[in-house]
Parts: sequence; structure tokens; C-alpha cells
Amino acid sequence: MRLFFLILMLIVMNGVYAQNGEYIVTQVKAGEGAYSLLERFGLEKSSENIQRFKEINQLDDLSLRKDKDYKIPILEYKYDAKSIRSTINKNDWDYAVKIQEFNERVHQLGLKANDYRADNILWVPDILPATPIKEGIKSTSADIKGVYSIFGKEYEEVKLKSHQLKGHVYYVVSGHGGPDPGAVVTFNGHQLCEDEYAYDISLRLARNLLEHDATVYMITRDNNDGIRSDSYLKADKDEVCYPEQVIPLNQVKRLNQRVYAINALYKEHKKEGAIKQRAIIIHVDSRSRGERIDMFFYHNPRSNTGKKLANTLQNTIAAKYNMHQKNRGYSGTVKARNLHMLRETYPVAVYAELGNIRNDRDQKRFIIEDNRQAVANWLCEGIINDN
Repeated sequence: MRLFFLILMLIVMNGVYAQNGEYIVTQVKAGEGAYSLLERFGLEKSSENIQRFKEINQLDDLSLRKDKDYKIPILEYKYDAKSIRSTINKNDWDYAVKIQEFNERVHQLGLKANDYRADNILWVPDILPATPIKEGIKSTSADIKGVYSIFGKEYEEVKLKSHQLKGHVYYVVSGHGGPDPGAVVTFNGHQLCEDEYAYDISLRLARNLLEHDATVYMITRDNNDGIRSDSYLKADKDEVCYPEQVIPLNQVKRLNQRVYAINALYKEHKKEGAIKQRAIIIHVDSRSRGERIDMFFYHNPRSNTGKKLANTLQNTIAAKYNMHQKNRGYSGTVKARNLHMLRETYPVAVYAELGNIRNDRDQKRFIIEDNRQAVANWLCEGIINDN
């Protein structure tokens, strides 16, 4: 009778486990820190996931031991072979779809050995990936950096071209966004918004940096735009600040929000031994319609390293124009300015102004997709040249 009771209890306990889920438990591998540990399970390297990791493991800091078990903020359920909603006891269709996509992605990339419908093991993260970039799901393939849905379906898979930027962290910040579109002008009957073109070029730059094995964060981010081939980019106001913060209208609050996001990430990566960290701030300028300008750069007056990076970018752009448009000339400058984003961010920062959105000739730099890609390519090359 007693044996029967114990067997019954085990069955009940297993049923509770399958219904409620338990956290995945693992140990760190050699050379692995908290960020890379989360990435091994397909999770974003976000401050929220790090905080959750610390909470469930009752950690004061991120000093991890090899011989200790750590909980991963992913609940593991026994899939009931009916539906995700019945398995997790949550009747939310959209949420279930996201859980399905997450499980399919981690299996596709080899982070989980089997499909959840084959092994009946379903992973449910405490914090679902939003539209990650650096937080993108890493591939086990040697020639694939990862899959980053923020770039859109056509561009989400990023193939490695080199390892030149391995160990380097870049924070790409496109100007304005959310409630502030920046300058708004009309071209051939179409509305051009400053923030949309800065964002598209920023995405392209971020993807280029990833191709050279960098760690990259999009600080201003839009969950549904992706890289766009259109000449006239549709405007919206749904951009957020990393990871998912609503962007305020007040300029000082908006800038501080971005600074805080960058600085929090900077401190974590510094602990993990990042080789180099840089903030790249992308803006489209707005001046009188008749004033055509070349790409130019600002740096913090107190930062010699920032000045060096700005000069390298400027020299790279000049060389590109000399190669592709020999008789055009290039007048882009490098200047020191005490701007908030240059002054307050912990990583060395450079501020790039890409052209005058009000000028008819400069507008072609933005509305022609190949030109937007060329700008991103040249900026990436300049960043690589700075190493």
C-alpha cells in the first residue's frame, strides 16, 4: 500500500511539473560568462534577462563558478501533443505563436537538439525575445553569425565575412524616433521623415558590423520596419529605446534614456572583458534647401580616441568619393562638440551627420536604396579601419 502511494505521488509530481514547468538548470562552460550563457539558450543579452537570471539564482553579481548549477530563465514544460496553449494553461493565441517561433528557432539553430513536437519538451522563456539584434539567436554554423529578426525576413540571417571585429561592442543610435520624426519634407509628392532614413542606414550599418563578428546593439529600434528597399520610407511613431522602452517626447529625457541604456550595457560588457566599445550616432541633417553638405562628424572635445575615430571615418569617406567620383570632391569635416550623447555615454562615441534632407541633391543619398547601403558600407569600413 505504501509503495502504491509513493508511485501515485510521483505521478502527481510529474503531472505538476509538466503543467507548471521548471527552470532549465545548467553549468557554465569554460570561458563563458552570464551573457554568453543566456545566448547559448537563445535568449537576448538584455538587462531584463540578466536581472531575471540574477533573481532566480539569488546572485548579487555576475561572478559565475564552473562547478555550480544555474537556473536559466526558461521554463521547461512537457508538451501535451495538443497545443502550446493547453500545455502552458494560457489561452493567448499570439503568445503561443511567439512561443512556437522561439522553439522552432532554437531547434533550427541547433541550440535545442530536437523539435518540441518530437521530444515533447517545450521551452517557455520568462522574457520572450522582442526583435533582437545582438540579442539575436546565435547559430552553431561556422559561417552564420545568427538570425536577427529586427532586419526583416529578407535580411535576418547574417553570414560572417570575417572575425575582424570579434570582441568589439557597438551601440548604433539613429536620431529622433518615436514621437519625434525630426525634419519632415516633401519630395516628388512624397513625405520624407528624417528619422526613417537615419534608422534604415543604421540598420544596414549594424548588419555590416555583425558580418565582421562584432557585438551590436540597436538602441533606437523598430519592431516591424526591418531593412527596406523602398525609396519613400513610410513614417510611423512606434520606435522604442532598447530594449522596449517607450520614447518620450521631451528631448532631454529621450537623450538620457538612450545614454542610460548604453551605459548599462557598457558596464556589463566591460566586466566580461570586451576589447573595444563604441557608440555610433547616426543623424540626417536639416538645413536650408539650397545648402548641400557632405557627410561630416563630431566627437567629444575631451576624447582623443573619439577624434581619431571621427578622422578615420572622414578619411575613409573621402577615399571612397575619390575612388567612385574622382571629380566630385569631398568637403566633410571633423569637429569637436560638447553634445549630450557624446559627453554622457561611457563608450567612446562619434556623431555622424549624413546629409541635408531638405536639399534636392542630398535627398538622392537617402531615397536611392543603393546609396543608403553605400553609406552604411563606407561607415563600416571606416570603423574597421580604426582598429
